[in-house]
Amino acid sequence: MIPIMLVVVLLKNRRKRVLKPQLLWVMPAIVLPLIGLGLWGTAQTPNMAHAPFGPDAWAVLAIGGILGGVAGWYRGKTVTIEKEPDGSLMAQASPLGLILLVVLFAGRSLLRDLIESHAAAWHLNALAVTDAFLVFAMGLIVMQRVEMYIRARRIRSGGTDSHVEVAA
Repeated sequence: MIPIMLVVVLLKNRRKRVLKPQLLWVMPAIVLPLIGLGLWGTAQTPNMAHAPFGPDAWAVLAIGGILGGVAGWYRGKTVTIEKEPDGSLMAQASPLGLILLVVLFAGRSLLRDLIESHAAAWHLNALAVTDAFLVFAMGLIVMQRVEMYIRARRIRSGGTDSHVEVAA
């Protein structure tokens, strides 16, 4: 299923789409509560003992969020933005951004089993590690939109950006 999704996303990203900076907040507004609900839901699973998170577990979650934010900022920078003569903005996702996502999800799949099987030996909370992947996704989505919003706003106000192309 994943290879099929990758082909669909690659084909979809080949064409330019209208970028509406005023709507970039919508995806984080949808994803943040859903991820929060997912984090809360894992703690509410019946017949499963959950130790409260200590400082080390919170550090794992923070690291996941920070790494997600960095990856999201970088992914946002890979999006090409063109300013059309009529002043509208067109965005096209880079294949590099998709490759970044594929590497991240593959790494997540490989690391999850490794970390969960060695969590006790490494003195990590396995639940915190799996939740850190959700926090990573949250950071990635939010920071990608923040980076794109900053660039789009700068271009709309007449500024320049090294990642923006002006269409003739």
